[in-house]
Amino acid sequence: MWKPGPVASSNPAPAEAYAAARSRAARPRLAEFAGSLPFELDGFQYTACSALEDGHGVLVCAPTGAGKTVVGEFAVHLALAQGLKCFYTTPIKALSNQKFADLVERHGADAVGLLTGDTVVNGDAQVVVMTTEVLRNMIYAGSRQLEHLGFVVMDEVHYLADRFRGAVWEEVILQLPEHVALVSLSATVSNAEEFGDWLVTVRGDTTVVVDEHRPVPLWQHMMVGNRLLDLFAGEDSAGELQVDPDLVRYTRDLDRQSAVWDRGRGRGSRGGGNGRSSTRFRPPSRTTVIDRLDRNGLLPAITFVFSRAGCDAAVGQCVRSGLRLTTEAEAVEIRRTVERRTVDLPQGDLAVLGYWEWLEALERGIAAHHAGMLPAFKETVEELFVRGLVRAVFATETLALGINMPARTVVLERLVKFNGESHADLTPGEYTQLTGRAGRRGIDVEGHAVVVWQPGVDPVQVAGLASTRTYPLRSSFRPGYNMAVNLVGRLGTDSARDLLEQSLGQFQADRSVVGLARRIERNTEALAGYGESMQCHLGDFAEYAGLRRQVSEREKALSRQGVADSREAAADSLRSLRAGDVIAVPGGRRAGLAVVLDPGLSNGDEPRPLVLSEDRWAGRLSPADFPTPVEPLGRMRLPKRVDHRTPSVRRDLASSLRNTGIVAPTVQRRRSRGASADDPELATLRRALRVHPCHGCDDREAHARWADRYARLERETEQLQQKVRATTHSLARAFDRIRSLLGERGYLDGDEVTEHGERLARLWGESDLLTAECLRHGTWDGLEPAELAAVVSALVYESRRDNGQMPQVPSGAVAEALANTVRIWAELEGDERRHRVDRTREPDLGFAWPIYRWARGESLSVVLTAAEQNGAELSAGDFVRWCRQVLDLLDQIAGVTGRGSAVGRAATQAVAAVRRGVVAVGTV
Repeated sequence: MWKPGPVASSNPAPAEAYAAARSRAARPRLAEFAGSLPFELDGFQYTACSALEDGHGVLVCAPTGAGKTVVGEFAVHLALAQGLKCFYTTPIKALSNQKFADLVERHGADAVGLLTGDTVVNGDAQVVVMTTEVLRNMIYAGSRQLEHLGFVVMDEVHYLADRFRGAVWEEVILQLPEHVALVSLSATVSNAEEFGDWLVTVRGDTTVVVDEHRPVPLWQHMMVGNRLLDLFAGEDSAGELQVDPDLVRYTRDLDRQSAVWDRGRGRGSRGGGNGRSSTRFRPPSRTTVIDRLDRNGLLPAITFVFSRAGCDAAVGQCVRSGLRLTTEAEAVEIRRTVERRTVDLPQGDLAVLGYWEWLEALERGIAAHHAGMLPAFKETVEELFVRGLVRAVFATETLALGINMPARTVVLERLVKFNGESHADLTPGEYTQLTGRAGRRGIDVEGHAVVVWQPGVDPVQVAGLASTRTYPLRSSFRPGYNMAVNLVGRLGTDSARDLLEQSLGQFQADRSVVGLARRIERNTEALAGYGESMQCHLGDFAEYAGLRRQVSEREKALSRQGVADSREAAADSLRSLRAGDVIAVPGGRRAGLAVVLDPGLSNGDEPRPLVLSEDRWAGRLSPADFPTPVEPLGRMRLPKRVDHRTPSVRRDLASSLRNTGIVAPTVQRRRSRGASADDPELATLRRALRVHPCHGCDDREAHARWADRYARLERETEQLQQKVRATTHSLARAFDRIRSLLGERGYLDGDEVTEHGERLARLWGESDLLTAECLRHGTWDGLEPAELAAVVSALVYESRRDNGQMPQVPSGAVAEALANTVRIWAELEGDERRHRVDRTREPDLGFAWPIYRWARGESLSVVLTAAEQNGAELSAGDFVRWCRQVLDLLDQIAGVTGRGSAVGRAATQAVAAVRRGVVAVGTV
């Protein structure tokens, strides 16, 4: 494995010159390639390229911006020189488009093609750029394009950890022909050696090249107010970075002042408390941050905001403030580029797309970049930023996923982001990936990362994120329906199981088993020692210890039963309460008299009465608040309508309650012997314990302590053994469960793929089996093109958030087909539960109405307005993105059903109806 070494001298000694000449002679292709570059190859690049020319596969792990793609470009050079094909795969279409443009510029349009699902350009070229899914589909289809394939570059191969799409990378790696040289390019991961070991296992000889050196040094800062401060003050004697103590003191003082302000604000008009005045700290505005960076020569900058709306709002703030980062000549060039890039957009849609506001911001050198933007807008921003014409971009984290948009500075407004389920702190890996954009190789001497400070942010925490270098790559591989029928069809069941056993997921699981096995071995040795220590000369102490445990477990079970019986009795008594009953709350903060305002019998099985206490508290109680059944102590008259949220109502009712003269009884707690006093099973166990020979041993309790240790370690060992059993062959067992379900539903017949299975094998997507089932049962037969587009959208669309509103769908045939689709999904999910396999996502009807209207020819403004009224949070960019997802599924449906069939014709016509206007721009 290569590690950074000393830099070669610019005036090499004769011996070094001779060695260099021999190296050029041994690797002429590399010498030719290196000579065509405008820069010297770094050590890790030279090592990886040399391995490639020597016939090895390579895994290159290096930081963002280090120049990994040079190795991929050398693979392209080798393929062209040797008359072989090279496939250059990327995880996202935008990166494929960018790489395609780069390679066309270098090798010419005739030599390079592009395949991204909805785009086909020169697909039979010698070098083809594609998304990884396209290559996976080629392998399963046995495509002729795989002939004469010599090299496959997998850019951003660390995507195999992605829990939604990661399996695709492993499918390709496992099933590429053995003679194909694999070039894997990854971000820095801490388990590169493990990943390399797996590649050697499944692909043969692979050279692992790891470079942790950033070619452009990265400086870490915090912006506190309008002050830009260094995060680190240097290194200590051990070489560890030290957080700037002045920064720590300064921010902690501000934290304390902010806390005083907050406490004072909580007291209302009484001021800051203790006579101290304080001012609330306000983070700098976005305009202030950009202006400060500009004055310090730190633009261009990318500011990560983690919110689409936040990105757009930031651009608006900067424009309204009058911020301008461009000259008049640059503004003219920006407008010229925008016009070239957007010439195909329908003029009538420009207003609804926010074109004029977007253009005004661009001419000032300011832009947003996020998934909700129109693809044409995003691509324009990317080009202008790379050319240095846009100098401040506000982006969500999607920009960090492979798009080549390096900056001089990266700004993080917050260290928390929404991960789809909750707000979570950034991980060190995410922090490094985001800040890795800072520092443009060949342009900047250094890059800069800036965290905007606000109360509660600890510089020590930020330093931990910035200095952690542990980012393990974990497989997310798991078999699915489409994968299962394809593997069985290509390899047969046994060979398919063998292939799954070779996945990185199983490789890592099996490695974890080694550690578990060692722990089991150590535990087994310890158990033998514990067994000796608890030996008793009077009898079998293990047997005696077992009786003690049975007694204890029976006592606990009876206690739990007693609690459950008491709770049920309390619940029965609560069910009999009526409004106006006065009861006694026996304990807790609300102990005392209370009047029942509402019996609370409508909240499921367990009653939760709403009560008002003597001290004016109103709230609901539950059986858990009553250890014994509750009985009314009396009654009081209540008004017809009681608004317990009104303070005056609570005050008057509490006064009336106190005036009833009812007195809460004194609670006398008695220890109850409960059910254990007369339980025959417990009595039998206790007798057996007393008559056991070991019961009379003088060292009984010492032996018992060793027996307890033995029992705890035995339970731990059994859990470890269960974990080993669950881990070993886990993917093959999951595959078997999927095969069983597919067999029941007629897609597999033993080792044979049925006619329905052949159709499933050509359907790709999250809802592949549901799509196949709907086609099989004729659920979508007879639908018109716009109706079919609306129905199939439910299988690809996923609302960004659930607003609790049932989306409107077109009535008639669409509503009926959607209802039948959901019914089939429910039946399928039931089978999935029974077979214990990953469940298919429920159809989402939120896009049916917008795409139905679009496919019928309505304008973009009308469609987006209708979508908003229907509760869908849909930007123009989102609309285009989901339309293209629907187009992809419609194309698949037309392909598997035959374009001459009724459904096939409807799908083909739907594709033509949807692919128009803004949806069509950029798809070819």
